[in-house]
This record gives sequence, C-alpha cells and structure tokens, in this order.
Amino acid sequence: MASNGLDTAPGNDFRPPRAFRDIHANADLDTLREKFYQLYIAVEQSPAATAITDTEGRIEYVNQRFLDVTGFSREELLGKTPAMIQSGMTPEDVYRDMWQTLRSGRVWKGELQNRKKNGELYWESEVITPVRDDRGRVVNFVAVKEDITERKRQEDELKVMASVFETGQATLITDPDMCIEKVNQAFTDITGYRAEEVIGQTPRLFKSGVHDQAFYARLWDAVLETGHWQGEIWNRNKYGDIYPLWQSITAVRDEAGDIRHFIAVFHSIAERKQMEIELERQATRDHLTGAHNRRAFDRAIRQAIRQAEHSGDGFSLLLFDIDHFKAVNDSYGHDAGDAILKRLATRAGEGLRSTDLLARWGGEEFAILLLDTPLKGATTFAERLREQVAMSRFEGLAITISLGITEYRPGDDLDSLLARADDALYRAKRSGRNTAAVATGQQD
Repeated sequence: MASNGLDTAPGNDFRPPRAFRDIHANADLDTLREKFYQLYIAVEQSPAATAITDTEGRIEYVNQRFLDVTGFSREELLGKTPAMIQSGMTPEDVYRDMWQTLRSGRVWKGELQNRKKNGELYWESEVITPVRDDRGRVVNFVAVKEDITERKRQEDELKVMASVFETGQATLITDPDMCIEKVNQAFTDITGYRAEEVIGQTPRLFKSGVHDQAFYARLWDAVLETGHWQGEIWNRNKYGDIYPLWQSITAVRDEAGDIRHFIAVFHSIAERKQMEIELERQATRDHLTGAHNRRAFDRAIRQAIRQAEHSGDGFSLLLFDIDHFKAVNDSYGHDAGDAILKRLATRAGEGLRSTDLLARWGGEEFAILLLDTPLKGATTFAERLREQVAMSRFEGLAITISLGITEYRPGDDLDSLLARADDALYRAKRSGRNTAAVATGQQD
C-alpha cells in the first residue's frame, strides 16, 4: 500500500476513501488536510461501527469497529453491498422503507438483525444519513451502527418475565422489610385484593390463624439460611375465607449478598385438598350407608387402644344388627332392604358426638365406637338407640335391633374387644332379640 501520510499510522492497514485521498493530494491544503486526517482517525477509532457506501449501496469504507463486529476483513467488504451481512431474518418491508427514505434524501433510523462472518446472528441499531455534494446531490450514505444484541436479549427476557408474571402463578414481591411492592392479576384472582389495596402492606395481612409462631419461625429460618422455602400454607382472603396454598418464597440478593427482595409464588390447592378429602371419604366410607367402613373402624379402634394404654382413657364398643333382616329382604326385596340400612345408619349417627364413630360392619351389622365413655354410659346410649329404632318406621316397616356392649379392659387388643362384643350380641339374640346385652366376663 502506498505511503501517503494517512495510512502509515501504527496499526492501520486500510486505505482512506477517495474524498480523503483527494484532499490529502492537494499540497496547498495542508491545514485542512490535517483537520480531515484527525476526523478520519476519529472515525476509524470510533466505538460505533461506521460504513460509507455509494448511492447504490456499495461499500467504500468501514471502520475498525465494523470489522470487529462483523468478523469480515476490509478486503472482503469493500466494493460489496451490506447484503453480505444480512441474515434473512429482517422483514423485506424494513429494507423497502429504508431505501425509500434514503432515496428521498431523508435520514433513516431502525433496527436490523444481521449475521456475522461466522454465522452468528446479532442486532444493530442503525442511523443512515445521505451525504450531499455542493450541488445538493446525494453522493454517499453514511451508516452508523450500534450493536444492541445484549439489549435485545434483555428486552426479550423482560418480556418473558412480564408474561410469566402476568399469566403464571400468583406472585407477590416485597422489599427487604417485607413491604409489598408488586402483585399480579393471578394474586388478585386468588386473594380478592387489588394491587392498590396491598402495596405498602406486609403479608401478615393474609395470616389465617391456622399456623402457630413455630411454623412461621421455621419458614423464615429456611428462607434466610437457604434462600428458599416451599410448602403448604393456609391464608385468609379479602372476604375472610381460609384456604390452602402451595407457596414458594425466595430471597433475592444483590452482588454484595444483601437481600433486595422477597418473591412469593403460590397457587390455590383448595380443589386438590377437596379431592383428597373425597378420596379419603371414598376409601373409608361404606358406599351404601355413608357410615365408615370396617377398615376405617379397625384403624380407629387400634388408635383408641393405643391412647388408652398411654393415658388410661377408656372407651366402649357396640355391635348391633337388624333382627330378622333376611326375612325383610325376602319379603320386600333388596331395594327396600338397602333403603332400611341407609335410614338406620342415619338414625344411629344422629345421636353421636364428633368423637364417636359409626361403621357398617358387614351386611346388616353395625358398630359404634364411643370414646371416653364407660360401660354404664354406653349401656344407656344403646338402650336409647334400641327404643328409637323400635318406635320408628323404616320404609313403612317396623324393625328392631339387638345390641352387644363392651368396654376396653387393660390388655385388650382388637380381637378380644370384638370377641366380647360379638358374644354379647349373640346373647341378646338368644334372649329374644330387640334387646341389649352387656359383656360382663372375659367371654360371655
């Protein structure tokens, strides 16, 4: 490359565009030449990628930043058009608008997605300015470009985060002092509170009273020690309803390790809890009468025995069945028999406390567990139930029941309790039915 004073600066390997060379060739314009030389060096060293093209878009000059961004050499670019770096990802109407603007002599501004020599896509913000000669004719275009790839990536991330924030799970953001700064629409949908009603408040507003202080202490210990907690929690909504949530709480720290925000993300699990309750009901209830089934009753008796062994609290057990129930089924049909069983279960359950348990033991036989009830109280209850059944009509029919009664004795297990109660029931049957018999010995 010929040495002309402009291209001998250390590290330069480029040839200035013709306009600079023409000025440099005029020996009478030394001062002006020096000014243009300074301008030229400033453009070459500019942090903004710069290109000069002719009116047909052929590249006449690119600066070092342009080369750094695109990965091309000057030799590969000079005389070519910017089509070399086009990615095919920018809509054609953007280029049509650009050329219409430039050919009308106006400045064009916009964003283009281009491709580097190695195939990597990147975004540029461009300002392309028409350059006019002394007669006003456009003779060049100057493009100044800024690589905005990182900015676009951050914008995309913010859009995704905003989308998740507005359409995902209920989200609440607080400052380090737990004052609420932001909530989303899903939050309002679940809690009933609008953003303006909670911003500046603390999440204590939602406490239900279900959890004790130890629960919250464990929760915040986990958040502060590990940065995260998740689990089931019961809150209270704007209308006073208490409902279950599955919630995660995250502590967001800055580079110095100081907490800047707490983010709580949650969703209601009320439907799930209701489904769990229904599944539990189906697993523990008799499908015909709605009373507990035998499996659930066995579990309850075993629990009562363990409690009695540790605390000494006694309980009683009743077994009863319908007298001559086979004759009812044979005479009136199984539909009538089923209706009588359901009605009897309802009647027996009406006199029970919340701590007592009624179960269908099998066929026409039922069992009742009376917690914290001695034998005398159980006998009174059994006699009252027998009288109520005898005085009632079930599907228009008069029926009676026989009952066997026993109470817990130290050393009892499930089998011994049931054996005594069943033996007492058998004795009631032998005594003429429609009666209650009490188990008095080890086996009656």
